Amino acid sequence: MKFRKSFKHALNMVLHAKLRSWLTILGIVIGVAAVIAIVSLGEALQQDMTSQLGDLGGDILTLTAGRSRALFFSHNRMKDSRGSSSASEEEIVIDRTDLQALKGISDIKLMDTQIRGDAEIYYVAEKGSVTVYGVDPATWSQITTSEIGEGRMLGPADSNVIVVGGRIADGFFDKQLGVNQLLTIEERLFRIVGILDDNSNSIYMPIDKAYEILEDKEKGVYDSIVIQVKNEDELDQTIENIEHKLMIIRHVTESTKDFTISSNQQSNDARAEMMGSMTMFLTAIAAVALLVGAVGIANTMFTSVLEKTKEIGIMKSIGARNKDILIIFLLNAALIGFIGGLLGVIFGILLSGLLPALMGTGGGVMSRMGSAGSVVSISSIIIALGASVFIGMASGVIPAYQASKLKPVDALRYE
Repeated sequence: MKFRKSFKHALNMVLHAKLRSWLTILGIVIGVAAVIAIVSLGEALQQDMTSQLGDLGGDILTLTAGRSRALFFSHNRMKDSRGSSSASEEEIVIDRTDLQALKGISDIKLMDTQIRGDAEIYYVAEKGSVTVYGVDPATWSQITTSEIGEGRMLGPADSNVIVVGGRIADGFFDKQLGVNQLLTIEERLFRIVGILDDNSNSIYMPIDKAYEILEDKEKGVYDSIVIQVKNEDELDQTIENIEHKLMIIRHVTESTKDFTISSNQQSNDARAEMMGSMTMFLTAIAAVALLVGAVGIANTMFTSVLEKTKEIGIMKSIGARNKDILIIFLLNAALIGFIGGLLGVIFGILLSGLLPALMGTGGGVMSRMGSAGSVVSISSIIIALGASVFIGMASGVIPAYQASKLKPVDALRYE
């Protein structure tokens, strides 16, 4: 029997069992649509992560103080150089001593000392609370991954000037802020010289002025030191060198280490791994629907064999071979899988377009996935269609084999 005739028989079997066929196809449609939508969001998120990694700078490290067992094995660093302080001698901090030690490491290109805290701001009889960052005006513009929207970054000679986040300029107050306008922070006037191209409620100012604004901060003590390394390819070796130098001057060991060095590269790799795991988990859940569809196809094929037993006997009696019967039923199963996969891809593309808008209203990771949009690749469509056809044929193998092995005499006598 020619392939075209076998395909025609298989198509007629689908068309003549409309309700049963479409119920079976529905299971494949749901599974494929769910997989396409989730995979597309995952791919979009990975692209967004890759873009962020480039923007965040893989050559940036951040040094912060971290409490560990060293709190109880005090490294006895005296506070003489810090003046009077309410902090005890056992408090773990990052200060000028650490900064001087880092300056002796040749792998470091630039450093930016930073402090941060909350402060009240006032503008045209309105007030609010924001996060103020004190930064080194000589190096901050060269290290920061933030981009300027209007005006300029801080410069080495700046004093009573600030750079504000995009949300403070556009939506924090009823009246929009602009470059060269004055803003009151903790009863001190500052001139805006730049507006960042972001949606943050942050304000950046020279660190000397931030010490005056944030009264709980002690001069010479930093919340963090942002480090830019010379060679990104030798990032791990540079981290090792920094840790070795700091452990010596802080009199700590690996087990009593009281500081933390984090990198943007490590942070983004961890986030990418987490999101990849979540995408795989959701895809596995969606794949269960495909398994249910496969069971539906197998059930439909067994029913078709029972219904077509007499027809199988007639075809065999007029010369149809076992191989012909096998091909007809396998094509029938493949058609069910292909139609379900095709419709599933269409619904999956529509669903992947709707999900970002729905998840964008939430928060956390799901909001992040929503904001990334969706990307439906040709490869994912081809894989989905191929998988649905394979599932259809695999589910129909046993019923098709049973049909091909029916004896003509037994099939003709079957009622």
